[in-house]
Amino acid sequence: MKLKIALLFMMTTLGVSCSKDENKAESIVGTWHATELRIDTNTASDDAKFGKQILDFLTAKDCVILTFKFNQDLTTVAESSGNYLEVNATATGLDVPCPTQKDTDSGTYTFDGSILTTIDANGKTATAKVTINGDVMAVDAKDLNIPNFDDEGELIFTRN
Repeated sequence: MKLKIALLFMMTTLGVSCSKDENKAESIVGTWHATELRIDTNTASDDAKFGKQILDFLTAKDCVILTFKFNQDLTTVAESSGNYLEVNATATGLDVPCPTQKDTDSGTYTFDGSILTTIDANGKTATAKVTINGDVMAVDAKDLNIPNFDDEGELIFTRN
């Protein structure tokens, strides 16, 4: 009898822990667009301030330059237009047209509810601290290794 109770307890515990892990992984499933760089503008580097300014400008124009798609089968696709950004000086200030070209990378991922690990098609692994609140995801910018967005702060993504 004790063995049956112990087995029942173990099966219930395993079922609950698997369900919790699946819920954590499922919380990231979807298509996420970078919409904001949150930094302390008093202490941030000039690169981080410039990156924030560009992202704010493009987001206001409904231009998406960085997208991550996380699928239920633990595959991921990243699309970035960062290599195709052009900054033009005009009489009224800077203009940044929305890039029409993008680079696409695919791979796999794991997500434990706070740490996101991706492995690209070349086997390169990247790890980042992530916080998800509904359809808003905050990623520690230092972990991203994206020029002008990786000095400090958080890169904010919105699920679409």
